[in-house]
Amino acid sequence: MIAQLRGRLLEKHPNRVVLDVNGVGYDVPVPPSTFYELDEPGSEVTLRIHTHVREDALLLFGFATRLELQIFERLIGVSGIGPKLALAVLSGLEPNELVAAIRTANVARLTGIPGIGKKTAERIGLELKDKMASIVPAEGAAVVPVDDTEALRTDLLSALINLGYHRPLAERAVNAALGKADGAGFEATLKHALRELTK
Repeated sequence: MIAQLRGRLLEKHPNRVVLDVNGVGYDVPVPPSTFYELDEPGSEVTLRIHTHVREDALLLFGFATRLELQIFERLIGVSGIGPKLALAVLSGLEPNELVAAIRTANVARLTGIPGIGKKTAERIGLELKDKMASIVPAEGAAVVPVDDTEALRTDLLSALINLGYHRPLAERAVNAALGKADGAGFEATLKHALRELTK
């Protein structure tokens, strides 16, 4: 079972990378959070790997951090969620945000992820709420609690996504804006978020 790959990055796409390991090219699906962590093609990278064996295929899924891998492996343990849907869930929210949403069984947050309906969101919350308690967020990253800013956060995310920004980028900008514009209204906080996106 392959647990890690280290090699030269040949290709880099938002949903997959090609890694040259001693002359063998591995095509590895990755979540956007991993994509944004990687350097440009030609660089040496190390990925944590989940090996998924099917009757007709051997698939390798790559992750930049242990946290992403842990979330992925818990998600595919949920009834009805396969690797592709698990990657879609990881693509919809930043890892620490996703842990917070699952720990609190926040169905509204989870159904905001493309491809996740209410029943699937409820199942994720029900089956993983307790299992997520053992997951430690990335160092220095706080799990965002559900509080009075939730409605503002949702409105800001919706606005940025409607403007064409990719959800993980919008998530980061909104988090930064909410931290800087503490207590500010929608318009002021949106301006902060847009400034973050143009840095």
